[in-house]
Amino acid sequence: PFTGNVSIRGRILKGLCISKKMKNTIVIRRDYLHYVKKYKRFEKRHGTTAAHCSPCFSHVKVGDIVTIGQCRPLSKTVRFNVLKVEPFKIVGNVKKQFMLF
Repeated sequence: PFTGNVSIRGRILKGLCISKKMKNTIVIRRDYLHYVKKYKRFEKRHGTTAAHCSPCFSHVKVGDIVTIGQCRPLSKTVRFNVLKVEPFKIVGNVKKQFMLF
């Protein structure tokens, strides 16, 4: 659900929650493939995004798939807000998993 008074506009992204150590903030990892023309192959890459996690999403765990929406800057690094959480079970190290959405 869209919670709070912050308007969501711009990008809607999906990613894997890799960290929940900050207060009301989680870190999302988004994996993608980058094509290298010289070798005619793809290489794995990833990007991380900090997102504000409202207290109503207190059940978020590391390894869950999270949908985030762009909003105004909330802090130095946070420009996204959590919109939806899908529980997911990852076996092993979450930071080393590669998942395309």
